[in-house]
Amino acid sequence: MPRILCLAGSLRAAASSRAVVETICAKLATEADFSRFDIGSLPHYNADFDPLPDTVVALKQAIADADGLIIVTPEYNYSVPGVLKNAIDWASRPGYASVFKAKPVFIASVSGGALGGVRAQAHLKNILGGVLAHTFVWQEVIVTHANTKVRDGYLADEAIEVFLFEAVRAFFASLERG
Repeated sequence: MPRILCLAGSLRAAASSRAVVETICAKLATEADFSRFDIGSLPHYNADFDPLPDTVVALKQAIADADGLIIVTPEYNYSVPGVLKNAIDWASRPGYASVFKAKPVFIASVSGGALGGVRAQAHLKNILGGVLAHTFVWQEVIVTHANTKVRDGYLADEAIEVFLFEAVRAFFASLERG
């Protein structure tokens, strides 16, 4: 069973990105060992920190221990939220030899609008490429008008769930193939 670290790209307790993560973890609980990390617990990136803050060490260890990551990002101003970029910046050190190097990553996005975070996904793929992560290649999983598709902290749209779970299961299969 793969060990999967899930990151929700929003800090809001009722965030749709968090609802998608929780839906994956709840409905696919028998197919992977899921863990989550609160990226809001990290300080702003600053290379002067020595030693590293405990939360940064914990993030890097969580990524290292995972067979793969699932990142669900909202789209903020046509890109990824600063808090998600901050987490990636912390984990990306040392450059070109970080815990992200060759780490498989599955991406999904959410948006309150009709585009569903397509631009955020493009930016996130570019950022992850820069840290040498292996972004899973599949059809983009986007949740448009996400705020209308969440109920009680979970995704509540059967068609999107079917598509999402097909993609996540394909990601798990790719991890097994190595």
